[in-house]
Amino acid sequence: MAIEQNIVLLVGGVGGAKLALGLSEILPPEKLTIIVNTADDFWHYGLRICPDLDTVMYTLSGLVDPVNGWGVHQDTTLTLDSLKRYGENPWFRLGDQDLATHLLRTHLLRSGVSLTEIVAQLSRQLGIKHTLLPMTDASVATMVDTIELGEIEFQSYFVQHRWKPTVKSLRIEGIESAKMTDQVKAQIENADAIIIGPSNPWLSIQPILSVPELRDTLLQRNIPRVAVTPIVSGKALKGPAAKIMQELGLAVTPQTVAEFYGEVINGFIYDQRDNLVKLNNVNTLSLDTIMKDRTDKIRLAQQMLDWIGEWT
Repeated sequence: MAIEQNIVLLVGGVGGAKLALGLSEILPPEKLTIIVNTADDFWHYGLRICPDLDTVMYTLSGLVDPVNGWGVHQDTTLTLDSLKRYGENPWFRLGDQDLATHLLRTHLLRSGVSLTEIVAQLSRQLGIKHTLLPMTDASVATMVDTIELGEIEFQSYFVQHRWKPTVKSLRIEGIESAKMTDQVKAQIENADAIIIGPSNPWLSIQPILSVPELRDTLLQRNIPRVAVTPIVSGKALKGPAAKIMQELGLAVTPQTVAEFYGEVINGFIYDQRDNLVKLNNVNTLSLDTIMKDRTDKIRLAQQMLDWIGEWT
């Protein structure tokens, strides 16, 4: 694919951040926009935490912890550890350097600055040249209805309870009153291709697609709209995607992922370790989708762009 084309990437979490890095190494800043899930965001000790945005931001800036794939490399937790003196149980890990991000973001939000503007400011200060956009400026939250604990906030399910509770259903609180920002709308309308990263379809991508008018805006674009599977050999490479699929009564296969996206996509990339039944009206491609290092991330990104480029 020629670098003259504009790419919009929809992501959330570590897998999506990896692909974002690969694409950012190939595409110039003005040709790549990354739209990030914010339904994982929550308030903790009075601070606004945006895990997916921060994971992508730290990844693109080179700050990310290479082992976990999130947080700041070699960060300490002295502040949170000190809370234990007061009998607190700080179950959500916030590194000391990471806290600076949350403190400044919370301060700016309370000063009336939009999340979109804040992300632009933080990214710029970290030397990120590509555009990062939250899916909406509204406050929304994924709620997880579980058999054992009832309905709980996503981070409580994911971190505090280590995604052990059995999922019955998912709900995005506040999504009905959320709005697609002018920036997100403009980037989608100007895109030459849309890529959905190998993120959890139910937890990371569905919230993005649920922002009012966003899905319709995507469907109006007669351009390549390609998703990458997060499922390889019946497993999720990271996180609870496979477990959630099983608990919702779904087959843990790439085809289930493709069918979940439905008409949103007209292209689908699955891993070479899997077999995929032919999908109606959807182009498919088999690649090695596992990204262990920087070379893998760039390779996968380039292969995707080359394939998409053959459509146009």
